[in-house]
Amino acid sequence: MKTVKVCASKAYEVKIGASLLNDLGAEVAAVTKIGTAAIISDSNVWPLYGEVVKKSLKNAGFSVISYVFPAGESSKNAETYLSVLNFLAENHVNRADCLIALGGGVVGDLTGFVAATYLRGISYIQVPTTLLAAVDSSVGGKTAIDLDCGKNLVGAFYQPKLVLCDTDTLNTLPRDIFRDGCAEIIKYGILYDEALFAQLEASGLAFDREAVIARCVELKRDVVAEDEFDTGSRMKLNLGHTIGHGVEASSHFTVSHGKAVAIGTAMISRAAAKYGICAQQTCDRVLDILTRFELPISTNCNAQTLFDTALSDKKRSGGIVNLIVPEKIGSCSIRPTPVDEVKAWIEAGL
Repeated sequence: MKTVKVCASKAYEVKIGASLLNDLGAEVAAVTKIGTAAIISDSNVWPLYGEVVKKSLKNAGFSVISYVFPAGESSKNAETYLSVLNFLAENHVNRADCLIALGGGVVGDLTGFVAATYLRGISYIQVPTTLLAAVDSSVGGKTAIDLDCGKNLVGAFYQPKLVLCDTDTLNTLPRDIFRDGCAEIIKYGILYDEALFAQLEASGLAFDREAVIARCVELKRDVVAEDEFDTGSRMKLNLGHTIGHGVEASSHFTVSHGKAVAIGTAMISRAAAKYGICAQQTCDRVLDILTRFELPISTNCNAQTLFDTALSDKKRSGGIVNLIVPEKIGSCSIRPTPVDEVKAWIEAGL
């Protein structure tokens, strides 16, 4: 097992290793009071891991309740959010109790936002069961739900008490969902770590899961420690996301987050090469590794549709959109770009 300590407004540990779900109850008891543990999960994950998590929590002395919602991004909305809040209130969950987010990014984002706002804030634990959630969304305290106009437009920064990543849960992921997480891992290599990128180039999908997840968490830990509330350097983690969120939204979320980020990363890399910001070789390496990991590098969306979606993205600030642009593998820059120039960037990346 590897342990990474995150030092934000609240310090907590991220524990990564095999066969950790059986110890979840004891781990939760070490960071919270023993009371009611409310497990929030989805219809895909609960049948796989619900009972083992419930048993572990009960063995540690917790009373356990559970709320399971339909799997998918379309559930990360105000209706599900309010339904979970009412469920907690009806079951008299109080501020001495805790929530357990058992699932992927949708479950983690939604549960975190519920935790941040129910009774003005209660403890929650992230138990990511997808690669994408393990390396990215479970760490750093970003919580949110979607609106009709775009992803993650309502949320809060709220850190968990613990993140427990059992790598065995990745064995039950469909290959397609596993590849979604690979898009985020590749992103960390492009942003910060050429050695990680080269390792992924060499190993492909057969990479050492525990080691690579831990490295990505270390990189995110450093970013969160420097810029917890996403006003400076943390914005770099949005590489591929401004255009990617446009791809997601225009597809009505039939294109998954990981694939949309891959497309967005490919497009911004192509644009950077055309504008002479990065070498063509850098762009080619990005496109090649995404293709090797069986991720898409193009979209049927037109530039106008993606541009319109970018204007409603939460990363827009007044008349400026902060584009994250590769300069070389391991180094990217934040480029404040006037709104009227963003469409040209999108066109250059198509």
